[in-house]
Amino acid sequence: MDSRSFVSDVNRLGFCLGFLFLCNIIIHAGASIHEYRNEAFTPQFNSFFFHGGSEGLYASKVHDEATSEEKSYNGKSFIRFESVTFRRTKDSTDKQNDMQQKTGLVEAIIVEIKDRERIGGSYLNSDLICCTPDLAKDGSCKVGEVIIHQNLDNPDWPKRIQTFFDGKNEEAKMLQTVEINSTGMYYLYFMFCDPQLKGTIIKGRTVWRNPEGYLPGKMTPLMTFYGFMSLAYLVLGLIWFLRFVQFWKDILQLHYHITAVIALGMCEMALWYFEYANFNSTGTRPMSITLWTVTFSAVKKTVSRLLLLVVSMGYGVVRPTLGGITSKVLLLGMIYFLASEALELVEHLGNINDFSGKTKLFLVLPVALLDACFILWIFSSLSKTLEKLQMRRSMAKLELYRKFTNSLAVSVLLSIAWIGYELYFNATDPLSELWQKAWIIPAFWTLLAYLLLMVICVLWAPSNNPTRYAYSEETGDEFDEGISLTGSGVMVAGDVATRLERKERKTTTASDHVFGLGEDLEEDKRE
Repeated sequence: MDSRSFVSDVNRLGFCLGFLFLCNIIIHAGASIHEYRNEAFTPQFNSFFFHGGSEGLYASKVHDEATSEEKSYNGKSFIRFESVTFRRTKDSTDKQNDMQQKTGLVEAIIVEIKDRERIGGSYLNSDLICCTPDLAKDGSCKVGEVIIHQNLDNPDWPKRIQTFFDGKNEEAKMLQTVEINSTGMYYLYFMFCDPQLKGTIIKGRTVWRNPEGYLPGKMTPLMTFYGFMSLAYLVLGLIWFLRFVQFWKDILQLHYHITAVIALGMCEMALWYFEYANFNSTGTRPMSITLWTVTFSAVKKTVSRLLLLVVSMGYGVVRPTLGGITSKVLLLGMIYFLASEALELVEHLGNINDFSGKTKLFLVLPVALLDACFILWIFSSLSKTLEKLQMRRSMAKLELYRKFTNSLAVSVLLSIAWIGYELYFNATDPLSELWQKAWIIPAFWTLLAYLLLMVICVLWAPSNNPTRYAYSEETGDEFDEGISLTGSGVMVAGDVATRLERKERKTTTASDHVFGLGEDLEEDKRE
């Protein structure tokens, strides 16, 4: 096989798989608390608006009037305005009349996404958002207000909340709670039509709550999913532990690495579940809990990738140690951990808020590139391992790695199919109308990682005959493992072939491969 064509093929495959991992690490964060930090309004047609957030909310389950505020939360879904303050410029206040009580209007518009066409003058054959004297002639809107075409079946929606500035005051506050009685994706906009309010800024926050808690609607199913995955890792860990204890005298070094990954996965899923449960009950994400959760997640991702890499290199099967490339493997793992930790912290630490696209891209790209390096190195090492096993005619080990290769190939095909579905999902749902199904996007990658770990556990399960798959000095019986060679002539032929094979390998340099220069030469020296 031509080494150049092989390198070219592996490069293409590696970068393709690196792109697949890109969608794995991009998580679309929702928000139960939206904070506004002295942000400005944006001109749009004849209005000024500010996007206050969007969230999938389930309908309230109860509608009774409770005597206490705490009881009123149970089973109710709402959007609460907490200290939302509008501050206008000094020039704006100077233009106001001292005798005028209400001198400026800011409106909060809450609309379910299916009713988005009811905002603005589209039903009046106009692109304007604010009502003008001409549009107000037929009484369909009021001058200076946002045009809203009310729903006849539900005349209170889209919801309009009005706040006026008093006299020459520079600040106006909005304090109100809006109950949600219909399941849907809701958008909040703050808008004003008066040009004299240009330069007004907004600060404060809004709290969005579902009937079962503060967890955003599209994240709610993930809490249940992480609960089930915790149990799945627990079952896998128990089965693996029983096998580990049963054959503890025949344990290989690789088995300890697999045990570590199972333990990390179990802790990661449990921590995510409890972190989501805490978020659901309080509406906030304490730094200590979230820090532990994202750190375990970053460690588990790193160790999982290192496990795939060392298994692909044939660690414990065709080589006793990683030799001189150990430092390179550890360096790549450390860099990946730092990049993944940074991304996870920014996405999850504190209250979830809208995550800007530029910030996300800046943090996602390094992780995606490192994933591409892992994939490229894994498939390059796997190809070399298969080549060695076939050259040595270690049939049992070769069959083991063929099964492992087939499993990776299936996972790649599933990933490609899922990427296609994810691209289609995002392209056909730009406004998150399918928010109730969005949780399956990140859940798939978690499930795929679990299935790959299961495959490794099955293929490298502890047994009473570990030497069949473990590294050993080459002997004549490696030409067909498990078959007894009784004839003396066959034994002599086997010895001669083995010696010739060793000599041939010792003359082979590592320049035929992409990674690990000198890797094969170092191994042969050890042998």
